[in-house]
Amino acid sequence: MAQYLAALDQGTTSSRAIVFTPEGRPKATAAFEFTQRYPRPGWVEHDPGDLISSQVKALKRAVSEAGIEAKDIRALGITNQRETTLVWERKSGKPVYNAIVWQCRRTAGYIDWLKEAGHAYFIRERSGLLPDAYFSASKIRWILDELKLQERAEAGELCFGTVDSFLAYNLLEGRPHVTDATNASRTMLFNLEKQDWDDDLLRLFGVPRAMLPEVKDTAGQFGVLCPDILGAPIPVTAMAGDQQAALFGQACFAPGDVKNTYGTGCFMLMNAGDMAPAPEGGLLATTAWRLNGQAMYALEGSVFTAGAAIQWLRDELGIIKDAAESQALAESVPDTQGVYLVPAFTGMGAPHWEMYARGTITGLTRGANKAHLARAALEAIAYQSNDLLRMMAATLGRRPQVMKVDGGATANDFLMQFQADIGDIRVLRPAVRETTALGAALLAGLGVKMFSSPQEAAARWQLEREFVPDMAPGTRKKLITCWERAVKTTLFDASGRREAPCS
Repeated sequence: MAQYLAALDQGTTSSRAIVFTPEGRPKATAAFEFTQRYPRPGWVEHDPGDLISSQVKALKRAVSEAGIEAKDIRALGITNQRETTLVWERKSGKPVYNAIVWQCRRTAGYIDWLKEAGHAYFIRERSGLLPDAYFSASKIRWILDELKLQERAEAGELCFGTVDSFLAYNLLEGRPHVTDATNASRTMLFNLEKQDWDDDLLRLFGVPRAMLPEVKDTAGQFGVLCPDILGAPIPVTAMAGDQQAALFGQACFAPGDVKNTYGTGCFMLMNAGDMAPAPEGGLLATTAWRLNGQAMYALEGSVFTAGAAIQWLRDELGIIKDAAESQALAESVPDTQGVYLVPAFTGMGAPHWEMYARGTITGLTRGANKAHLARAALEAIAYQSNDLLRMMAATLGRRPQVMKVDGGATANDFLMQFQADIGDIRVLRPAVRETTALGAALLAGLGVKMFSSPQEAAARWQLEREFVPDMAPGTRKKLITCWERAVKTTLFDASGRREAPCS
């Protein structure tokens, strides 16, 4: 009998596939990076064909390296980079434009207009989100306007989808046009409380309902994988945005449970229970998952640039050859020598939500070298995450004592210890660090009733290492003060950028 679970994890810089044992242990993993496209400053795109080809290649490789056959896989789950927007022809499946990535800032001016017109409160009340170019709605509007496709969209000739929808349309039999409640809640078109597309938001953005996918529960029947991919029609029984999948994979089932994922960006989610929360400050409200028609919610804080800062050191500056080198380089110096990097390459997310911010380095002296810059880049990831943690604590009314972490950058022990130190919080790193894929696989198992409950599925979570804070309070306070000063410099520059762009 089929017993393995598989996950497609389509991320911002790579597509990966993992085959898991019934105990939730990875049996084989494959990943392939694809090209990042930057046609203009602040614009980020992906070739839709790259998303499909790299994901299929990763799945085939993972199954081959696992030494199993397709018939041995009980179910498959899909998890994906969120907000990234695609529009394609319903009949041919051909994209009308490249995928506009969640990081892309091209619609910042349109978002400014919405705010100035007084729509911010309405958008936040209905969707749980702050108006920002980050989300899908303004990206759809840009595609329809730029390519003059409004009439075709209203006629139902075009499909909109986030990456999960696009994968399902291309990889599942019968080309289903579907999404799940977690991904829908990241579009800025979804009514968080009613758990359906919001007609008033659709009118505001001019997005026809005819081009939207069907919204399904996070675990359930989405379809079957086309048999010609692996040789058998594998049931696809889960779809979830990457951060919600990680929240599930981290077994964060109680209100107040917190996880932080370290990927291209950093995304902190706190379980908020079964009532849609009213977020304050720079936090967002989002669907954590929806099972059997019942939604669970989360508060979220988003950092746009985290692991991408390490890629910048590697690809643009040539300071390191691979991400793993960053730890040794950072540890080769006792501190940053006063250097702070605010990696706002594509704007700043929570708590500032400054679309016009760009990267800033402060505190440079003649003695600063590549080791100080590498350490500053790693510390910046922790500082930004700590800003989110402080907001979560203010919302919760008490500071969480434990934070579960996942994602590729958690392999960096220096970063994890600094995160514990600067946040004065115990950091728990699981045995399976690719918790996003694990969450998708466990949700798929739930979708075929391999598990009787989420708690049974998540019992597979195991601790690998705990990082305990070991920093003097005075040192912590001083470092945070200096970080906040660097952020203020970045925000001051952004205020001028809105008035007179430098490029």
